[in-house]
Amino acid sequence: MFENQQRDDVEALLKADANFRRLYQRHRELDSKVHDADAGVLPIPEAKLSVMKREKLYTKDRLQRLWDTRTARNH
Repeated sequence: MFENQQRDDVEALLKADANFRRLYQRHRELDSKVHDADAGVLPIPEAKLSVMKREKLYTKDRLQRLWDTRTARNH
């Protein structure tokens, strides 16, 4: 996530905004678990995996909105 952004900008926001940092960490955790479950490495029931995928997308959307708000303020 935020691969197309300047790494320094992302790191600055991670340091400055506790909510962004918490969401970012949660997204990374969910991404890892979903990836492992899809690969068959982590056995997760399909219903739980579906909930995790929705939470991951919701978290990504919230992160993007925070990012957009920050970049809009700086321009």
